[in-house]
Amino acid sequence: MSYSCSHEVKTALQNGDPVVALESTIITHGMPYPQNLEMARNVEGIIRECGARPATIAVLEGQLRIGLNPDELEALANRHDARKLSRADLAVCMAQGATGATTVAATMIAAHLAGIEIFATGGIGGVHRGAETSFDISADLTELAQTPVAVVCAGAKAILDIPKTLEYLETLGVPAVTYGQSAFPAFWSRTSGFQSPVRIDTAHEIATAIRLRKAIGLAGGHLIANPVPEGSEIPQTEIEPVIRQALSEAEAQNISAKAVTPFLLGRIFELTNGRSLETNIALVENNARLASEIAIALAN
Repeated sequence: MSYSCSHEVKTALQNGDPVVALESTIITHGMPYPQNLEMARNVEGIIRECGARPATIAVLEGQLRIGLNPDELEALANRHDARKLSRADLAVCMAQGATGATTVAATMIAAHLAGIEIFATGGIGGVHRGAETSFDISADLTELAQTPVAVVCAGAKAILDIPKTLEYLETLGVPAVTYGQSAFPAFWSRTSGFQSPVRIDTAHEIATAIRLRKAIGLAGGHLIANPVPEGSEIPQTEIEPVIRQALSEAEAQNISAKAVTPFLLGRIFELTNGRSLETNIALVENNARLASEIAIALAN
């Protein structure tokens, strides 16, 4: 078999119980140790408290694992050599017996293999600023167009070109739904300054839309943007100058491709004196709660 499930995830799937997939690049590339481990444990705990089962996904020594045990989670959080895996890298990492953390795209692929319909993350990748010359567009967007897994996030990462990201999602036929408000969120900020294509106010209605998309034979999944809680947000007016400084530094240092996002997140962490990390943790936990509600609605 090309993958293996933990006992907890396998039992839940066999029983038809709600399961929420979780990515692992947020652990290896998105946060420093030990905050990354604490976040991963807390998010799994939140999902269990809500009545669902967590399935953190990664490739460990060449094996695609869907659901990690506590020791595996801690070992992954301590690794500095884990590869960053998207669609293009997943099979190569497995063939070489290496260890890698899954991005949004790779997590969607693995979740679909196992029959998991919902996935919680921080923010999706998208169209990078300056993509008209760099052609830097995340594989997350095309994955959403072809793999039937719903992704709960806090919107596209604020370091991206959000209007172009929304435009590209529309071109791909991906429903971009915002939960509970009309403005599309921007990761650390509750609003990006742009209107959401669709607003839905209940987990049950989101689950119904997911079911109907499948019933009428449409490929792909749903993007569900869940605004960061009010008390934890960094308003766009505060974070945007910081993002611009980090982008300028990345350009000056010729940082490109997969190294861009980890560099920017790390630099923004430094420039905000750790506040961006606190917000990141709060929004991931918030997304886990909503994804659990949707998973329960789907299971019922």
